[in-house]
Amino acid sequence: MAHLRSRRRLALAVPVALSLTVSLGFLPAAASAAPQAAPTAVERANEQATERATDAPGLAYVVNTRTDRHTIASVKKAVAAAGGTVVVTYDRIGVIVVHSANPGFAQEMRTVRGVQTAGATRTAPLVPAGTTDVGAADYVTAAEAARTRAASAKTPGSEPLEADQWDLRAIGADKAAQINPGSRKVTVAVIDTGVDDSHPDLAPNFSAAQSANCVGGKADTSKGAWRPYTDDDYHGTHVAGEIAAARNGIGVAGVAPGVKVSSIKVSDPDNGLFYPENVVCAFVFAADHGVEITNNSYYVDPWLYNCMDDPDQKAIVDAVNRAQLYAQKKGTLHLASAGNSNHDLASDAIDDASSPNDTTPVERTIDPSECFDLPTQLPGVVTVSATGVQNLKSYYSTYGKGVVDVAAPGGDGRYQTPDTPSKNGRILSTMPNNGYAFLQGTSMAAPHAAGVAALLKSRHPGASPAQLQALLKAQANNPGCPESYDQNGDGVQDATCEGGSRVNGFYGSGIVDALRAVKR
Repeated sequence: MAHLRSRRRLALAVPVALSLTVSLGFLPAAASAAPQAAPTAVERANEQATERATDAPGLAYVVNTRTDRHTIASVKKAVAAAGGTVVVTYDRIGVIVVHSANPGFAQEMRTVRGVQTAGATRTAPLVPAGTTDVGAADYVTAAEAARTRAASAKTPGSEPLEADQWDLRAIGADKAAQINPGSRKVTVAVIDTGVDDSHPDLAPNFSAAQSANCVGGKADTSKGAWRPYTDDDYHGTHVAGEIAAARNGIGVAGVAPGVKVSSIKVSDPDNGLFYPENVVCAFVFAADHGVEITNNSYYVDPWLYNCMDDPDQKAIVDAVNRAQLYAQKKGTLHLASAGNSNHDLASDAIDDASSPNDTTPVERTIDPSECFDLPTQLPGVVTVSATGVQNLKSYYSTYGKGVVDVAAPGGDGRYQTPDTPSKNGRILSTMPNNGYAFLQGTSMAAPHAAGVAALLKSRHPGASPAQLQALLKAQANNPGCPESYDQNGDGVQDATCEGGSRVNGFYGSGIVDALRAVKR
């Protein structure tokens, strides 16, 4: 993923035309954003449109409108007339997810009265039916587990594999668990590739009632729909363990082992991408199901950065932002990984050769104050950079003064080696089929910060998302900018940290501290 500078966030850079979508005030006071069924006449028109489009390739679109019933109803009719099929309507935020094989669909919809933005959410045609970790998973072998169990046994109260969890000790989470492991009334939703809720370290804390499969833009809450497609879709299970693996004498421990964790699956089954309509569904579902915190260790595909001068990308920003702001208004705090490109999001220009990632990428140079990494750079979202065992920014972690809010352990297996049984500088956590493995990335940093946020929410249940973010920043420890950041010793600085000991581009307000969180 990636991020911006002392230009701050999207709220300062979005054109006036989008001002309603970057303020919490744009949302009506109604209590739910649940999908509403399309009128019968529109359904008939949709069926006809589908029949016309059977032989043509289709794309998915978001059509963003005003939120009054009359506008939404008229726009739905226009969708059908333009050859589109309504998949789901989130009427409270004015987002309609549509499929259409009409190549001019978005352009036609932008001329419809009441439509504010409209655009394709992908560049590849729909087929039947992007995470932020670095490198392949390093699974724990039986011999390694035995060695780690022996080391863990020397510390009373430790989980069997905890001796290899240098990250917990780095932020005082091992000591914090003895004071307050977190409240069962707090849930962190893992918006990701799915979670294996049968894992013995996750089953005690898993909330099925707050879990769903949002692929396609409409929530499926049938039993098990939230689980990974295959064992290779392990990302969400690893993240969930970092947040809330139970202290039950099995395997590892999470940062907040007493809170609940849920799974909202958003990864496409064919290519693993996190398309915008899936993420819109996830934020709305989390909000309407009482989730206090979401963890977002990904960027919204297919664009690493969504530029406001492109009408399709602008519509993506609009739709995702409406959904996440809706969730914030209902009391949900979002945390997101900063990205693994070692980009300075406070710079004037960034080279992006990875987008779009669902067809053929095109090299482009973007201005991170005008082109946004989603959901990382959206207003109110907590942006998390990664650190290693030496409390130094991980070599891969994206950064940026005014963009990064806090830092947390994400691992650094290249330059920061811990004194643990495995000597593995990455993060150990849960995997599907009762496994455990090491991974590294800002994907691993965000859930550590989410766990600390859950501890703070447990201690301050009445805190709003904004207040919770302020508490998270206040308890962080800032090591300040390093004198040198020449990781490979070639005499060239690998990244430049701007700022002082209170706030800087590498760590934001500092590295999260679980022990301070339960004491404040």
